[in-house]
Formats: sequence, C-alpha cells, structure tokens
Amino acid sequence: MQANKKVVILGGGTGTSFVVRGLKYFPIDLTCVISVADNGKSTGRLRKEFAIPAVGDIRQVLSNLSTLPDDVRDVMEYRISSYSDLDGHALGNLMLTQLIKETGSLKTSIDYLSKILQVKKKVLPLSEDCLTLMGETEEGDIIEGQREITLANRKYKKIFYKEDPHVLPEVITAIKEADLIILSTGSLYTSVMPHVICKEVAKAINCSLGKIMYICNLMTQPGETEDFTVTDHVNELEKYLGKNTIDVVIASNSKPSKRLLHKYSTEEQKDPVRIDYENIEKANFELIEDDLITTEDGTIKHNSMKLSALIFSYLMR
Repeated sequence: MQANKKVVILGGGTGTSFVVRGLKYFPIDLTCVISVADNGKSTGRLRKEFAIPAVGDIRQVLSNLSTLPDDVRDVMEYRISSYSDLDGHALGNLMLTQLIKETGSLKTSIDYLSKILQVKKKVLPLSEDCLTLMGETEEGDIIEGQREITLANRKYKKIFYKEDPHVLPEVITAIKEADLIILSTGSLYTSVMPHVICKEVAKAINCSLGKIMYICNLMTQPGETEDFTVTDHVNELEKYLGKNTIDVVIASNSKPSKRLLHKYSTEEQKDPVRIDYENIEKANFELIEDDLITTEDGTIKHNSMKLSALIFSYLMR
C-alpha cells in the first residue's frame, strides 16, 4: 500500500485553522507548523505572566483539527467572562499554559492536548522560544510586537525577530521530507513571515524536493498590504525565500456582493486581493484560481473544503 503524501503547512492561527478544517479529512500525512510570536489579547497576557511562547494560534489549529463533535471541540474556544483576571481567556489557552507548566515543553503539551482532542494530524510549534516579532517600516521606524505591527497600519520593508530563534529540529525535518510545503493564508507579515524569516526554515524550504505552494489572502490588510496584488504577496515572501522559489499560488476569483465589499472597505479598510494576470503571465509560478469564498456568516472567508480539494488535487497530480 502506497504511503500518504507528506504535506507541511506553515502559518498562524485563524487563516491556517480554516485551511486545516478541510484538509484533516483528506488522506495525507499533514504537519502543521504554527508561529509563536503573538502577543495580543489572552495569549499576550499569558505570555507576560508565565513567560511562555504564544499558545493562541496553536489552540485554534488544534480545535479545527479535532475529530470530536463540534459541541465538545468548541469548549476549547470558550472565553471566560468574569470580573477576575480570568476574564477574556480562552479555555484552550489556559489548558495549554498549565500543560507547559507541568511538562516544561510546548511541543509535549501539544501532543497531550492532541490526544485529548483526538487530533489525527501533527502540530508543531515553530520554536519553544518566547519570540518577539519586529517590523521596520518603509520610513525606517522599528515596531516591536506582533500586535503592534498589525495595529500600526504601516507598510513594512523588513520583518525580523528581536531574539535569535531556535527552530525545532522536527520542523526542519518535516519541511525537508515534504512532498508539498504550503505557506498558509493569513496575515502576510504576522502569520506567514514569522516562518520564512528564519534562515533555517528558508534553507530547508530551498533544499526540499517538494513543491512550494502559497495560498493567497482573500483581502488586503490596512497599511500592511494595501493595494497588494497576488504577485505583490509572492514578491514579499520571495525576499526571504529567494526569487522563483514558489511553484504554485492558489487565489480566489470570487465576486462578493457590492454590499459586503462596501462594508469591508468602509468598516475595516480592506479590499479584495486582485489577481494581476498581466504580471502573473511573466512570473514563474503556476496560478490555480477558483471561486473559493463563503459568506454564510456575513464575513468573507475561504471555503475550507473547496480549498482543501484544490490542494489535494494538485498534490495528486
């Protein structure tokens, strides 16, 4: 019997969790590598109090990879409402924090929680370090902290870590052995960049015989990727990976309603990422496009199953 293809996905929380929600149903050997530099909300408070890597993005991915019924899985996402210091904490964040205190390892804690949640795929933190993401704006200002980088609404010419990151050896091994390496949808500078700015990761990607896929975001982000096209996203990633590293890009050609687009534009200053065919024709990557959005809950998100089917179809060529 032929072994399943090996897939590694590199990303952060919300974007990656939507991708793996569908991918978990496909017969692949999936490893999710999650960034650990988030310093906002519940995660940021726990980092500050317990001096641990960020757990929030990992919690989201574990929740979406769980094979338990939805009502049981949703307990991980439940946020405590109280007048105490527990207010606003996600229950899954508290569980991971306590496990880290008991085991002394984020990776081991993820393994424990994966068993409880009946997660059949592998989840790895990028590092066990408490990393601080830094951004240098086009004007030369230095912004410290992942949350602050997002809130600043600035354009960035460089993303880097304050510390020297120690990437887990298992991450490097998984990348080198992968048949497909996916740079996940999600914030370009704070979800995907935290991986590729690590020299070890970039080197492993370049040494891998697997194909490199980028899932392009549906919408731009205020300041950061304002007016960015598909090739603009690719060019930013290849500043760290090297020119012509990315083999294939998945992008949505969906046409959301004018009402919904107006809402995003006026309330969040976000617009659809344009597929710039004129530049893609001259590029060295393959474009896979389709109607990939769902707007059932009044927001614009990837249709997880449709996206996953495209990924699997490409993998099985």
